Amino acid sequence: MDAHFRYTKKNSYSFAVLAPLLPEALFADRPLKGIMIYSFTTRQAVKVFTEVKNAEIDSIFIAGGPHPSGDPDEVLEYFDYVVLGEGEETLPELVKVLQEGGDPTKIRGIAYKDSETGKIVTTPKRPYVNLDSYPCFDPKKLRAPIEISRGCPWGCKYCQTPRLFGREIRHRSINSILKNSVYYRDLRFIASNAFAYGSDGIHPRFDEVERLLSSLHEMPHKKLFFGTFPSEVRPEFVTEESAELVRKYCANYSLSFGAQSGSNRILKEIQRGHTVEDSISAVECCLKYKIIPTVDVIFGFPTETEEDQKKSLDMIHWICRKGGIVRVHYLTPLPGTPYSSAVPAEVSGRVRSELGKLALEGKLTGYWEKHRKI
Repeated sequence: MDAHFRYTKKNSYSFAVLAPLLPEALFADRPLKGIMIYSFTTRQAVKVFTEVKNAEIDSIFIAGGPHPSGDPDEVLEYFDYVVLGEGEETLPELVKVLQEGGDPTKIRGIAYKDSETGKIVTTPKRPYVNLDSYPCFDPKKLRAPIEISRGCPWGCKYCQTPRLFGREIRHRSINSILKNSVYYRDLRFIASNAFAYGSDGIHPRFDEVERLLSSLHEMPHKKLFFGTFPSEVRPEFVTEESAELVRKYCANYSLSFGAQSGSNRILKEIQRGHTVEDSISAVECCLKYKIIPTVDVIFGFPTETEEDQKKSLDMIHWICRKGGIVRVHYLTPLPGTPYSSAVPAEVSGRVRSELGKLALEGKLTGYWEKHRKI
């Protein structure tokens, strides 16, 4: 049986990592006969389910990624197997067993529906992988930004990262990063907190960050983009020391970080691990070093009141007046998180109106209620 990755632009990073591990697998833009491999988030789930349900082919369907790992029970209504969490070891083993007609139920790190009882079976979990043991991508097939760290020690209630990849942060070695960097002139990175490189994710090791950036900076004709898309940093990691590193080594003149709320009560409730004051300090530090702060704010946390929303709005106004950029999000309850069954709070009419005005003035982007985007 041929194996195929069901490719879309939105899952390209996942398949860039997995493609070198399944070199014979092909990329497909629709379901094909054989083994079909999907990776998707919660927002893409309905579209994927519809496609698989309507696929009139005799294939084995495998799902992985954030949504399948968070809610395998739902996904197994449409798919034959779910790869749970990291796929570097599990997926190639599963595909090989299926192609050889072996017994997939012995494979660790998967979920499937028992053919006799109809019950969901979850096999024992695998240890987390060593990033250095696997390439970031196959340069001949599909490339992605270099993943320098994986996992997160913080337990934000809305976030899947620590649930998928663990709360012990792991780092790719500098030698491995340098090896992967030769394929790019503009270097961009994936990490839940780029400034946490080399650290435990709680206590910064800016000496390790500088060691990484200085090593990359020595390579000719390279531009470094650090702490900006597709990674970000935490506000309490934005200090004079880290800002100086950006100005010294990097091409970006912005930093992306999540303030998430202007209410300390909400930040404590969601277990964010920093305060509003940390976010204010991060903005001021960026401006001192002529770096544009790009700040994420989330509305709709379950216990959020209009007063909490007003505090977030006040913070947004302040950031905009200072010359920062704000990206607004509306809470999406994600499977596998403490908020998986939460009902997002509605954004008050007054706050919606003010956010709309700022958006029309070009001072913020995003959305603040379901299906409403600007």
